[in-house]
Amino acid sequence: MSNLALFGGSPVRDAGVSPWPRWPIWTDSERLGLLSVLNSGIWSYNGSKEVEFNRQFAKFNGTEYSVCTANGTVALQLALEACGIGLGDEVIVPGLTWQAAAAAVLDVNAVPILVDVCEDTWCIDPEAVKQTVTPRTRAIIPVHLYGCFCDMDAVMKIAEEHDLRVIEDCAHKHGAVWKDRRAGSIGDIGSFSFQLSKLMTCGEGGALITNDPDLYEKLDALRNCGRRPVGKEKAGKGTGIYGDEGLILSGNYRITEFQAALLLEGLKRLPSQNRNRDENAGYLNSLLKEIPGIKPMHRDPREKLEALYNFTFRYDSESFKGAPVRYFREALSAELGFPVEPCYQPLNRCSLYQPHTKPWRHRLSAEYWKMIDPRRFDLPNCEKAYSQESVCFHFSVLMAEREDMQMVADAVAKISENAEELIEKVRV
Repeated sequence: MSNLALFGGSPVRDAGVSPWPRWPIWTDSERLGLLSVLNSGIWSYNGSKEVEFNRQFAKFNGTEYSVCTANGTVALQLALEACGIGLGDEVIVPGLTWQAAAAAVLDVNAVPILVDVCEDTWCIDPEAVKQTVTPRTRAIIPVHLYGCFCDMDAVMKIAEEHDLRVIEDCAHKHGAVWKDRRAGSIGDIGSFSFQLSKLMTCGEGGALITNDPDLYEKLDALRNCGRRPVGKEKAGKGTGIYGDEGLILSGNYRITEFQAALLLEGLKRLPSQNRNRDENAGYLNSLLKEIPGIKPMHRDPREKLEALYNFTFRYDSESFKGAPVRYFREALSAELGFPVEPCYQPLNRCSLYQPHTKPWRHRLSAEYWKMIDPRRFDLPNCEKAYSQESVCFHFSVLMAEREDMQMVADAVAKISENAEELIEKVRV
C-alpha cells in the first residue's frame, strides 16, 4: 500500500475535516461599514471613506500622500505616467513577476527591460540592473516578491547614480519594514494591489503612495479624469474636493466607497496579521531547513518585518531521488489539502505576457517592435526557479496555529522519507 497521499495513502491532514484558514476575513465591522455607505447614497467619487482611507494609509506607510486606484495594474501605469515615462524610454523590470509590471510599461509606450533575479530571494538582482542601465533608462520597478524584500539600498544607490525614478511594486508587501521604512515609501512611488488574494483586499483596487507633492498631484489627477484637486487640503490628506479645471489628459480609475469601507477595516487588522504570519513563517523555516533538499528563502537582516503573500522555498530534486519539483508539489498538496504551485513564469516565456499579440497597439515602429520582444532576454535564475526549484502556497496557511506549521514540515519530511515511492510512481 502507498504511503504517500498522492497515491492513495493517508494524508498528513484531512482538510475536509480540519480546514485551513479562509481568506478573505470579514466581521460585522465590514458589514456595518458597507451598510453605512449604502445608506449614505454616496457610493463613489471621493467620498468620506475613501478620503479617510487615503489619510490612514499614508500615515501607516509614513508618506505624505496616498491615492486609491481601480486596481494594482493601473496603479503601475499611472505611476509611470506621473513620472513622465513614454515612447522609447527604458524601464528595468525583474523577469520573475506577475506580468502587469512589464505590461504597464508597454501601456505607456516605453520598453520593458527584463533582468534576472537573485537566486535566493527571486527579487531583482542589483548587479543585473547595473549592467542593464543605458542612456535611455528612466526608471526601475523593483518588485518585492512573495515574502522577500528587494535590496532597496542597492536599488536606490543605482537610481541616484543614474538619475532614475524608482517605482516600488508592493502588491505582495503591504506593511513590511526595510530598516525603518515601510515598503513603498522608499522609492519615488509605491504601488499596491488590493485584489482578492492580497494581504489587504476589497475584491479589486489599488493605491499609490508618495512624498513628492508634484507626483501626488499628477497621480491624483490621472486617476480622476485629469481633474486638478482644489481647496486648502488635497485628497490624500483631507477634503478630496475637485473643480472642473483639468491638469492632464486621463480617464476614470477611481475606486468606490464600498471598497474604501472594506479597506479601512482591513488596514486595522493588517499589523497583527503580518506579525502572526511572520512568526509562523519563521518557525516553519526553522523546521524546513533541517530537511535535506529544502532551502528556505533568504531573509535580509535589514528587513525588520516581513509581509508574505506566498510562503515559498526552494527544492533540490537530487535530495529527493531526482523527483522533479512538479511531482513534489503535487505530493505536498495531496498531503495537506491546499494548492501548492510554482512561482510565476519567467516573463521572457510567459503565456500572459506576449506583447506581439497586439500589433495594432504595440507595433509603433519596426525598432520598437523588436525592442519589446521578451524572448531577447536571458533569465537563467528566473528559469531555474520556475522549472526546477519553486514551491509556493498562499499566506492564508500561515494564519493557522503554530502546531499547523509543524504539520506542514511533517508533510515535507514524509515526502522526503518516501521519495523512492514518488520517483517510482512517476516513472510508471
